Amino acid sequence: MDQNIDTSDQFAVRKAKLEEMRQDGLDPFRTNWDQTHTSAEAVACWVEDEEQSPVVSCAGRLLAIRKMGKASFARILDRAGTLQLYFQRDKVGDEAYAWFKKFLDMGDFIGVRGTLFKTKTGEVTLRVESFQLVSKAMRPLPEKWHGLTDDDQIYRQRYLDLISNEESRNVFVVRSRIIRCIRDYLEEQGFTEVETPILQAEAGGAAARPFITHFNALDCQFYLRIALELYLKRLLVGGFDRVFEIGRNFRNEGLSRRHNPEFTMLEVYQAYSDYRGMMQLIHGMVQAICTRVLGKTTIERHDGVTIELGGEWREARYKDLVIEKTGDPDWFSKSKADKVAWCEAEGIEVDPEREDFEITNAVFEKLIEPNLIQPTFVTHVPRQLVPLAKISPDDPETVEVFELCINGQEIAPAYSEQNDPFVQREQLEKQAGEETQKIDEDFLLALEHGMPPAGGMGVGIDRLIIMLTGVPSIRDVILFPSLKPMPKE
Repeated sequence: MDQNIDTSDQFAVRKAKLEEMRQDGLDPFRTNWDQTHTSAEAVACWVEDEEQSPVVSCAGRLLAIRKMGKASFARILDRAGTLQLYFQRDKVGDEAYAWFKKFLDMGDFIGVRGTLFKTKTGEVTLRVESFQLVSKAMRPLPEKWHGLTDDDQIYRQRYLDLISNEESRNVFVVRSRIIRCIRDYLEEQGFTEVETPILQAEAGGAAARPFITHFNALDCQFYLRIALELYLKRLLVGGFDRVFEIGRNFRNEGLSRRHNPEFTMLEVYQAYSDYRGMMQLIHGMVQAICTRVLGKTTIERHDGVTIELGGEWREARYKDLVIEKTGDPDWFSKSKADKVAWCEAEGIEVDPEREDFEITNAVFEKLIEPNLIQPTFVTHVPRQLVPLAKISPDDPETVEVFELCINGQEIAPAYSEQNDPFVQREQLEKQAGEETQKIDEDFLLALEHGMPPAGGMGVGIDRLIIMLTGVPSIRDVILFPSLKPMPKE
């Protein structure tokens, strides 16, 4: 290796090592390793009598190296965890041991083969008999003990966070298991998983600003979907009585601790059901996750607050919660001006030009929802908020809807789906206002062919994972959250 290289420039030092290896006929980027055991499987193979220990072959990234005279310790990371390695000069040979000390760096990927023993501290360790560098890391890892502490670097370079932070890795392992559990549970209930278009001619199914793109082949404007709903309802028309989809939605709106413009939703629709049928479904699904994945029904948040998901869940009407919070039994008969004045006195910013129901909903979103920590079904929501649901027969000003709130945020809204094409058209026209061209006429045409009574539900997967893992932000449950691009140098 060139003696004139600045040793503070680790990239240059590692590049010089790589060039020297290549001159000797070794290119680590063209090698592989026969991995017979993960780290966890290897540890499970340990037996008291070392002479009876099987030979295991493992591979992973070097997280730590403690190079000494005639023996050295190291640690590798693979998908199952970490494994301690013990290199002895007498075991691997003088030449191989010298090569190990000269060329291997933290972050490199190596393959190792040997037998297992237990150290004096009681840790199962692989006594290396042979090894090979299989991929050279050209840049160093984050500082060993502290990992990444800068939030921007954690989210922008998630791969480094995953290497150095076991808690972060575990969150995404649990996320995968939860999604698999959801699929298994719904399939056990007779649901069929489907896929519907992400590119859509009309961005329907929710009130949100879409991302717009241009379809060159058709020379027309298309939208990234903002909801899964309208195509899944078409499938109800087509005879699929129980369907669900887990997929990405896109909303061209703000970034926050609870919002990412690209997010994952579960939407599920069941014919011959209603919003109460959806209550049973979401309760059973969350209970299944608690039993099969978490092994508990209590969740500890990062701030120490405990959420209890077991047993029955509270049910409360939207109007009752608003009256309780405002302390005014006549709230819903007050003028909009009086409501605006009350909000201003409470420090809630509201636009006086907004509709009356929107002023009330600001009270719910700012003062009520954040305090619904334990599972609560909020029912009988004002009809203006949900144009795709059936009117409540006992209160025509509300709809047959629940919003399941847990951890201070909405986890899952569910409806008794509106299947009257005339009422549905009227509601969509009210929502569209003067922009009637945005109404999905193809969906209304499908509805006119007849849709069975049905319950429908959406579950924000990212918010569900936040609640179930106890992390503080949506960015902690999305592998690569949306970030402003780094400025080009």
